[in-house]
Amino acid sequence: MTKKAYFASPLFSEMELMYNDYLVKEIKQKFSALDLYVPQEQTEINDKNAYADSIMIAKMDTDQLLSCDFMIAVLDGAAIDVGVATEIGVAYQAGIPIVGLYTDSRQQGATNQKKLEALQEIAESQFSYINLYTVGIVKTNGTIVNTAAELLKAITPYC
Repeated sequence: MTKKAYFASPLFSEMELMYNDYLVKEIKQKFSALDLYVPQEQTEINDKNAYADSIMIAKMDTDQLLSCDFMIAVLDGAAIDVGVATEIGVAYQAGIPIVGLYTDSRQQGATNQKKLEALQEIAESQFSYINLYTVGIVKTNGTIVNTAAELLKAITPYC
């Protein structure tokens, strides 16, 4: 039986679109039988030169998400994309496993004493921040990894 996954990621800048294309190609190359729903490929709702209202977008993406066996969620950015966070909430409520990808390089150096001491000074954190509520939702029903290679390993059991 073919497995189906939902790829949740920000998709509004050229950088985001290019990274999504790269990551989707990596996933499809490794898991050729996986049916991967990628919202940015859905031109009927995501062609920004055309028109799709909020209900059309919500219905199409939610229906697709609810038909999936698991979700891949890119958590990168200054904050988790609000659409991705909403999709995570829908997946959580539906009991759909979630594999999050958070590649922010500021996670490194957790044992560096100077970085740890800087936490005591206002506005001097050397580490990234990610919304802990959303992280908790992902971890309750899945996992979070920090590289594309680890993502491919983490989704293997679902494929």
